[in-house]
Amino acid sequence: MNPTPSRLLPKLSIATLVAVYLLILVGGIVRSTGSGMGCPDWPKCFNSWVPPTEVSQLPQNYKEVYAQQRAEKNSRFTAYLESLGFSDLANRIKNDKSILVEEDFNASKTWIEYVNRLIGAVIGLLIFATFLASLKYWQSDRSLVWVSFAAVILVGFQGWIGSIVVSTNLLSGMITFHMLLALVIVSLLIYVAFRAQPPALSNEDILPKKELTSLNTLLVVLLLLTLGQILLGTQVRESVDIIAKELGGDRRQKWIESLGSIFTLHRSLSFIVIAAHLWLAATLFQRFGLRGNLTKWSLVLVVIIGMEVISGGIMAYFGIPRVAQPVHLLLATVAFGIQLFLLMKLNLGQFVQPNVTKETQEYASY
Repeated sequence: MNPTPSRLLPKLSIATLVAVYLLILVGGIVRSTGSGMGCPDWPKCFNSWVPPTEVSQLPQNYKEVYAQQRAEKNSRFTAYLESLGFSDLANRIKNDKSILVEEDFNASKTWIEYVNRLIGAVIGLLIFATFLASLKYWQSDRSLVWVSFAAVILVGFQGWIGSIVVSTNLLSGMITFHMLLALVIVSLLIYVAFRAQPPALSNEDILPKKELTSLNTLLVVLLLLTLGQILLGTQVRESVDIIAKELGGDRRQKWIESLGSIFTLHRSLSFIVIAAHLWLAATLFQRFGLRGNLTKWSLVLVVIIGMEVISGGIMAYFGIPRVAQPVHLLLATVAFGIQLFLLMKLNLGQFVQPNVTKETQEYASY
């Protein structure tokens, strides 16, 4: 049964999705400016809801205070990890002395991180509002309500993971997991927006099963490739942080040369990603022509992937400029979202009852 039409939920879920992408951009700015530890505690910032602007507003021993707080929190966290069987990770946190190294106060970094947290809090409220709006669909489409509820749970879990990222002083691997959760939340919101008010279904949206299976397979491969590239890119960024500490911020041109195989793999896969997207666009153009909605979206996707590759090239050959890093991350996550939307659009018949001719239904069964 189709869900009861609602004006609020589709608009609210799309607005929330845009806000999540804004947070991803701001998160990229946090990373590129090295502001991740601008606030040494969580959810407050220097134990205040309005962070300081000068070091004179802090106690003289603030480094020791917050290092001790992190040590106590990490002690509880490692005990929890050990109880779940993650002893290796727990020991890694216990034995990493750099976790307790407190950075000097920097007002700019503090406020960049604080704005990041404020946007995250607003998004949490938006996602909860999306869930409340979805309750109207309880009788007609309970899966939509459950997915909305899952987004609420995950955004709360994401906030907790954010606190662990801070308490472990940006521990390698935690940021990658943080990014993965963000993509899951994006996926849930896209599903909610699409399911709440899917486009009208016409005869041209019904494809033969063999053709549909082929295109579905290609899109799933693209989704996995893009997801892999995003996670690899996050790990490359973590490696850059380590290298930057060793070589210093004034030797940015040397950072790429020191990255090794993980960067080589990330760069090599980009050529496969480009080729696969061009193949998708050519296939859809051949099937639907230039005026087809799927073709148009695939061309938008090719443009975004092209911009993504260009921003990656700028980072590789121009010493990883700070402005290129958040743009590179945002473009990758937008591409992921469009791929997921294309997959849903391609399988539109799963979301709405087809109002098509008998001839089309027979054609789709081939």
